[in-house]
Amino acid sequence: MNKCGWALASKSEEKYHDQEWGMPIHDDRLLFEFLILEGAQAGLSWSTILNKRQGYRKAFDGFDANKIAVYDQEKVQQLLNNPEIIRNKLKVKAAIINAKAFLKIQQSGGFDQYIWQFVQGKTIQNHWKKAEQVPVSTSESEQMSQSLKQKGFKFVGPTICYAYMQAVGMVNDHTVDCFRHAQLLS
Repeated sequence: MNKCGWALASKSEEKYHDQEWGMPIHDDRLLFEFLILEGAQAGLSWSTILNKRQGYRKAFDGFDANKIAVYDQEKVQQLLNNPEIIRNKLKVKAAIINAKAFLKIQQSGGFDQYIWQFVQGKTIQNHWKKAEQVPVSTSESEQMSQSLKQKGFKFVGPTICYAYMQAVGMVNDHTVDCFRHAQLLS
């Protein structure tokens, strides 16, 4: 069974590729989780984040935005001392800022509806033959980035937004020879 080349780097990446990457997500909590994780990945490899994902879930109260939005300095310090996550002060503080911004969007119609508007509510089906053809950003990810920044989000540049779009199934970027490409077309 053919798979995207990046999925073969480790067992955790293969499992993530086979079971999650590119699956359309419409659950606000999970959409928020991926937004925080993609921001945490900035400058690092996705495998690093995958290996710390359970630690993130535990440290960030299951990505409950209501809880994260009220984290205080003591909680920030706990997070910065936690080896199960990326201990970067800017990224930790961004998670709190992003939780507050996320909750505002949720209250005005829902995050799912807001975030999926950038692809008109349906997955963009790409047909890449080689991984090298996959862009690092698109006009949609640039629009998403600009909108998120205007709403106060941090660590949401166009490249992070495109990786987010891939993760939550807003784009199908499995190469055409990958078994998941055809599965996600339907």
